[in-house]
Amino acid sequence: MSLGKILVVDDDKNICELLRLYLEKEGYNVILSHDGSEAVVKFNALNPDLILLDVMLPGLDGWQVCREIRKKSNVPIIMLTAKGETFDKVLGLELGADDYVVKPFDTKEIIARVKAVLRRIDQNNVPVENKEVVYDKLVVNMTRYELKVDGKVIDTPPKELELLFHLASNPNRVYTRDQLLDEVWGFEYYGDSRTIDVHVKRLREKLEGVSPQWSLKTVWGVGYKFEVTE
Repeated sequence: MSLGKILVVDDDKNICELLRLYLEKEGYNVILSHDGSEAVVKFNALNPDLILLDVMLPGLDGWQVCREIRKKSNVPIIMLTAKGETFDKVLGLELGADDYVVKPFDTKEIIARVKAVLRRIDQNNVPVENKEVVYDKLVVNMTRYELKVDGKVIDTPPKELELLFHLASNPNRVYTRDQLLDEVWGFEYYGDSRTIDVHVKRLREKLEGVSPQWSLKTVWGVGYKFEVTE
């Protein structure tokens, strides 16, 4: 039984075959693409559960592919980049990538990250409980992976939703960036705290000024909290 479909996009056919070998051994169904434009076509046709996406590609590059996919889907995207390439992690995260891995990578690390992302989504698709937090003009529903602001559904990447849900489920509790990386991402993220900053910035753009009863607060020198006024 397949654990899910993974689209691997890389113009290096050796890397593609290596990833296919390891992922199929773990029980995943693997689709390969060596070109950005082809990757978008395959994504639309085959609806994969996760994408491993190289940055430097012929046709559309990885950024453009990520942008195209995010117009219509919140499927998890893990970016792949060669060591030494100019790689703007913040740009990747702002375009909606969930994670990035630097080549040469350890295949075990990629497998662990793929499993963590898919397991988290799988858990959230089980309707055993309505995982939802509700505040004035704000509803975060993790069963449907939906953010409602002032009654309107707002398109939000999965990682932003998970971060907001975690903070809003624990109002007025201050979290350090490392705690959030550990508790929301669920694996070691090599301590890149800018990851959290970018996601909070994007959430603030969606939530700023919506209600006087709550806000995403920066606790200088420490981290962040979802502040609720009594």
